[in-house]
Amino acid sequence: MFESTGRPRESAVLALIYDRDDAPHILLMLRSDGGGVHAGQVSFPGGRREPGDPDLRSTALREYREEIGAPTDGIEVLGALSQVFIPPSRSLVTPFVAVRSTLGPTAPQVSEVRALIEAPLTELMAPESLRMGERYVQVLDRSTHVPGFEVQGHLVWGATAMMIAELRELLHVRT
Repeated sequence: MFESTGRPRESAVLALIYDRDDAPHILLMLRSDGGGVHAGQVSFPGGRREPGDPDLRSTALREYREEIGAPTDGIEVLGALSQVFIPPSRSLVTPFVAVRSTLGPTAPQVSEVRALIEAPLTELMAPESLRMGERYVQVLDRSTHVPGFEVQGHLVWGATAMMIAELRELLHVRT
């Protein structure tokens, strides 16, 4: 199971929206299988706040730079979504939404990132992207059906799906 006592660990992720082929895209990543409670899952780039991070916005940008291997210049952070608590890692995650004209060159950190997923925003916002899938849920200690979003053959579920659902509502995209 997971450690449920103690203060949650502050973490932050970056939901970057950028232009590719004249269409807005959002960057997700498939985490490597290298262990940890979130191995093999689809997420936004991000991680734990470190002592040198002045704030959670800085954490999101640092983690983006480290995991994606891309500079953060030209990224405009628009604001934060609602914080999400993730019991298995005892993380209180603040998602930040940002924009940039293009993704630019990347060099993903292979120990943490198996693949980058560049999803057209219209695909992610489409009503038919909502799905149910079977996943092992650590807090239940069993596999169960969970809601999520189908993105380029991957089920995005859990905390990341909650963040995407809020972003969908904020963007008011109608397809």
